[in-house]
Amino acid sequence: MPHRDLGRSYRFVVAVVRPLLVLLTRRRWCGAQHLPAQGGFVVCSNHLSHSDPLTLGHYLLDHGHPPYFLAKESLFAIPLIGRVIRGAGQIPVHRETSDAVTALTSAVAAVEAGKCIVLYPEGTLTRDPDLWPMVGKSGAARLALQTGCPLVPVAQWGPQVLMSPHSKRLRLLPRPLIQVVAGPQVDLDDLRGRPVDATLLAEATERIMTAVTDLLLPLREGTPPQQRFDFHAARGVLRRDLARRRGSRW
Repeated sequence: MPHRDLGRSYRFVVAVVRPLLVLLTRRRWCGAQHLPAQGGFVVCSNHLSHSDPLTLGHYLLDHGHPPYFLAKESLFAIPLIGRVIRGAGQIPVHRETSDAVTALTSAVAAVEAGKCIVLYPEGTLTRDPDLWPMVGKSGAARLALQTGCPLVPVAQWGPQVLMSPHSKRLRLLPRPLIQVVAGPQVDLDDLRGRPVDATLLAEATERIMTAVTDLLLPLREGTPPQQRFDFHAARGVLRRDLARRRGSRW
């Protein structure tokens, strides 16, 4: 999609943010040959920092694919920012509510319209102590299986230097190196046409997370844990522990 065909809000964001990223970061882009030349597709990336939607968007724009993100609905409630991102066609996600299915419906329509849809399958910033990808959620798998579209894994490393994880603090010197690499499409062909149940979605999601993790390995030091960090399970344990502590006070 040529940039001139984008809406006014989208072109405004590109005009403001892209020059800043060029100025503030160094970049190493790889794997763009794996991005489909035409038609809608899904990109799945690891999530390290509040800055990495900008760096991933920069990568995709540099290779001719304006991205459309599924973003948490709270961003759309921020004055001015919410108006801009809504005007730019980004898709709100109402987490853990009955409205969550609306985001999937909107994403399906966007893919069928030929757009590049970006999802973070972890659903939130990684809580893994060493910033490895966590257990994924099923939304990306659902979208790819329902539409039959290509699903491209992407790994990023460096946004966590530009902006610390779980923080809004920028680190501008020395200029951080932002590495982004796309890999071959995740093969889900053997899963298509089968009843979509929890087992099928778990298998598809694990393939996605494995592909993202494998791409991340050459970009950084260390090795991923044998078992992925499960944020949902860890949060449940914390909630139960908090409930027990409160109960012991009475």
